[in-house]
Amino acid sequence: MRGGESIESVMKNTIQLIAGILLLAVAAAGSGDNRVSLLPRLQAGQTFTYMIRYHSDRNVKTESNVATPMAPSSSQLDAHGVLQIDVLDSQVAGGKAAIHARAFFRNLDSSAQLKKPDGQEPDGRIPRDVSDPKTVEFTISSNGSVEKVSGLDSLSPEQQQAWREWVARFALAWTLPVNGAKLGEKWKSEQPEPASAPIASLVWERESQYVQNEPCRASQLSLMGEVSSGTGVSDTCAVLLTTASLKQKSSPKDATPDDFKIHDLKTTGTARGSNEIITYISLTTGLVVRATENASQLMDVTVAKSDGSNRVRYNVDANSHSEVLLVFAAPVIRP
Repeated sequence: MRGGESIESVMKNTIQLIAGILLLAVAAAGSGDNRVSLLPRLQAGQTFTYMIRYHSDRNVKTESNVATPMAPSSSQLDAHGVLQIDVLDSQVAGGKAAIHARAFFRNLDSSAQLKKPDGQEPDGRIPRDVSDPKTVEFTISSNGSVEKVSGLDSLSPEQQQAWREWVARFALAWTLPVNGAKLGEKWKSEQPEPASAPIASLVWERESQYVQNEPCRASQLSLMGEVSSGTGVSDTCAVLLTTASLKQKSSPKDATPDDFKIHDLKTTGTARGSNEIITYISLTTGLVVRATENASQLMDVTVAKSDGSNRVRYNVDANSHSEVLLVFAAPVIRP
């Protein structure tokens, strides 16, 4: 007890100190359980733009004693495009937004597209390729599935793949917990392989984790398509790490899908794969600011007639890398 202080004064100060500590403890406990929604906050009329880069290599080895004109072949695909998304409608269902949107690829290569009528100078907006105004309309439902897709077949194979890469990264937020996510939390999901394959019952088993928060910002895109670090307002992003494994639920001795059985075919073999996705989602807007994916798949399958004749064996080794970046147009510098 300091000189001049009464017992009542000391007790009062002690009680206030304890109360303060308890308040801090309650606040700390509450902050540790804070959940944030990582769904994009969208509304009709909103527009945003993404740069997509995609590269894949597929090596195929074939063993057969019959002609196989429809056999898959080795291939390499490079897709690179700037995709604008226009939100046409946004509704909330089951606590999650369902959106209807339109997308089209912009042209960055033609200098003629950079000129405005009546001698006006370009304004820094990314020009649309008016010579190829093909659009894709689609819906992302409240459960994250992409539905009612129209216009995709009119795009080139490279553009189709670029759009698929973008929508897969963008729709990730719909797979997160309905009540939001918190730092350090992990969650699992399972999804059937959407692509047709000669191996039945392939599913992706995914595990995601909200790893940390990091500073982030949209990238800057020049009129010639060059991407550089953004100079706009800095944001904070939730960093999500997703790892996935392709699992085969069918027996290797009889892995025949239904559409093969219809044509009196039988398949045997195995398939497996893995991928890793790192996604940065803005805590302010819910938009994906950056996402990268590295994936690999292996398949060893034999296709034959149901009586065992006309056997063809395929060994497929495929790898891919993709990057999706939220971008904005660089300002035009006038003399």
